[in-house]
Amino acid sequence: MSALITPAELAALPEASVLDVRWRLGGPPGVELYHEGHLAGAVFCDVDADLAAPPGAGGRHPLPDAAGFQRAMRALGVCDGRTVVVYDDAGSTTAARAWWALRYFGHRSVRVLDGGLAAWAEAGLPLTKDEPEIRPGDFTARPGGMPTLTADEAAALATEGVLLDARAAERYRGEVEPVDPVAGHVPGAVSAPTTDNVGPGGRFLAPAALRERFAALGVEEGVAVGAYCGSGVTAAHEVLALELAGLPAALYVGSWSNWVADPSRPVATG
Repeated sequence: MSALITPAELAALPEASVLDVRWRLGGPPGVELYHEGHLAGAVFCDVDADLAAPPGAGGRHPLPDAAGFQRAMRALGVCDGRTVVVYDDAGSTTAARAWWALRYFGHRSVRVLDGGLAAWAEAGLPLTKDEPEIRPGDFTARPGGMPTLTADEAAALATEGVLLDARAAERYRGEVEPVDPVAGHVPGAVSAPTTDNVGPGGRFLAPAALRERFAALGVEEGVAVGAYCGSGVTAAHEVLALELAGLPAALYVGSWSNWVADPSRPVATG
């Protein structure tokens, strides 16, 4: 089963739990967008509160503990035996974090609405302002379902395999840094902006095109690969694109915000 789902497929899947994962770096709050209109039956999932622990030395969006994630998902109605579909309005860059987190904590059936809200609208399907009644779910969090990297493991992978930097190229080069206190990238990492994983309309490139893209970056079968970004949100999108290409990858959840929390870690620019 593909990790992606089309609007038509979702419309024919009435038993799915649907999570609206809209979010903006610096705002506005995604819940305000949710209230303006969302898929029928969808529940708002907060990237900051539901998909991450409080920020700190572990980064701006560190991995929540199993108990906290389980509690959040049950409150959103997520069940072990029901498919979860996640969507956003930004090329799946934030919905992918929900996909990854659910997969990491052991949910076996998670799909991303390819093209998100725009694809839904293009298919002529309606939105609503009505909020569903949420029945508490029975999801049980079982951590370890997806590979992760620590800072030291990411540093090693940058020399022994391929470590992809999913941020915009100018942030990788250290020309700008709108959020974190230090600009640059992990030495040895390869610039691979996650926005290049999608085409017009925010839909993912075909698997063959994704394989070609990653091959040009040094990622091939048998090569260990990982991804990071600013805080482990858009890097999950990179991991999803790699999975679609048939290339399993690890996520450095703490990402750049965790890397620069330790001033002894080296920083590369250019």
